[in-house]
This record gives sequence, structure tokens and C-alpha cells, in this order.
Amino acid sequence: MDIRKPNDLELKSVLLLSSQAVFEGTLGEVRPTNQKIEQLIEPLLEKGNYYLIAIENDKLMGWILIGTNKDQFTDKTNGFIYELFVLKEFRGKGISKMLMRAGIDYLKQDGYSEVRLSAFAGNQAIKLYEKLGFNIRTITMSLPI
Repeated sequence: MDIRKPNDLELKSVLLLSSQAVFEGTLGEVRPTNQKIEQLIEPLLEKGNYYLIAIENDKLMGWILIGTNKDQFTDKTNGFIYELFVLKEFRGKGISKMLMRAGIDYLKQDGYSEVRLSAFAGNQAIKLYEKLGFNIRTITMSLPI
């Protein structure tokens, strides 16, 4: 398996599958259209954020979207993980962990001293994030009214 930046064709495949990644990452609460994905992702890519893909024998297995984000209170820029996704048929093989480690390594090489991410409460990936050393910093709460 190789973890690397995607070529243009691979990037198109990732973008076509990103609505599924958002749907699963939000525990079924959000099912964005491909147009909405473009509205969300294009500005990130234009600002220099980028994908790393896990690929083997020309089969896309998963990806991580990484880059930068600014702390709303301190204005400090941090490395940020925007998305992590592994296709169902490749789950349970440690690919998420390998993508996370590669993403963290790339962000470190990009000069960041801290990496952050956001996750929906109840997302199974939180266990992985904690095993990798991530700590909870903030909690967003909601109240249906």
C-alpha cells in the first residue's frame, strides 16, 4: 500500500466519494450533495490544504484531508485534519491509523507543532484519535427547540 498525494483522476474519485465520507462522519445527520462538497472542499484546496490517499494496485482505499486552520481565540495556525475516510471493503486493516500517522507526519514537515481535528460525538474514529494521543479541547453542544 502506498500513501501519497493523489493525481487529478484520483482526486476526482475522492471528491465523488466525499459525500459518503461526510454522511458517515456525521453519523448520518448530513448527506451533502456533490455540489455542496465542492463548495466545502474547493476553498480548502485553493488555500493549500491537500489530500493524501491510501492506494494499492490502483485501488483507492481511503484518504485524509489535511492542512491548516486558525484558532478562533488566539489566531494561532495549527495543522488540521478535515476528513478521514476508508472505503468499507478496506476497513479493519489499520488503514485509518496509517493515514493518520502519515497526515501527522506531513503536517509536522509543513512546520506545524500542533494538529487538531473535529469529530461528531459517537464517531468510532474518536477511539483511534485518542490512541494516537489526541485530547478533547472543546465540546460543541446543541439543543433542538
